[in-house]
Amino acid sequence: MAATTGRPEEAEEAPGLAPALQYSLLLEYLVGENRGPRQARAFDPAALGGFPAPGKSPEQKMVERAMESCGFKAALACVGGFVLGGAFGMFTAGIDTNVGFDPKDPYRTPTAREVLKDMGQRGMSNAKNFAIVGAIFSCTECLAESYRGKSDWKNSVMSGCITGGAIGFRAGLKAGVLGCGGFAAFSALIDYYLR
Repeated sequence: MAATTGRPEEAEEAPGLAPALQYSLLLEYLVGENRGPRQARAFDPAALGGFPAPGKSPEQKMVERAMESCGFKAALACVGGFVLGGAFGMFTAGIDTNVGFDPKDPYRTPTAREVLKDMGQRGMSNAKNFAIVGAIFSCTECLAESYRGKSDWKNSVMSGCITGGAIGFRAGLKAGVLGCGGFAAFSALIDYYLR
């Protein structure tokens, strides 16, 4: 029996050596001369017994580019932040005993309409705040990733610092610096646990 060199045409000659053939073909792409992100010929999954993947249509490529754009990511984070903030505001208003409380008449029991109105206002306020924070963070993280060309923890720390600083600077320089440090540390912690 002749020795195989790992070429696909030899699979027909020696069907009993299919696992070794597939393994050696895979090794050629991992450590051989075809290794690397920019190889001369595309790796064909059918050579290893898998199904060949069809090429992407121009419409699929356009949708992928749109979904990977910073604008789409910021809009998605804005909508997600709005929904999450609204739910959080409604929840905190629901467990707050001062919802619907009138300081002029502390013994009066608030009506259901007053309680619902107060819950809606608090939910909308939190929804707007979360939406702004989500959009700023997502946009700055995407821009940092695009500028650096890397996707690592440094992007989230930088965007956390920018987001916290932008929110904190409304209250002054000290609050901006504390906001930058706090958001950066929180982003690093979240990124550490998610990666």
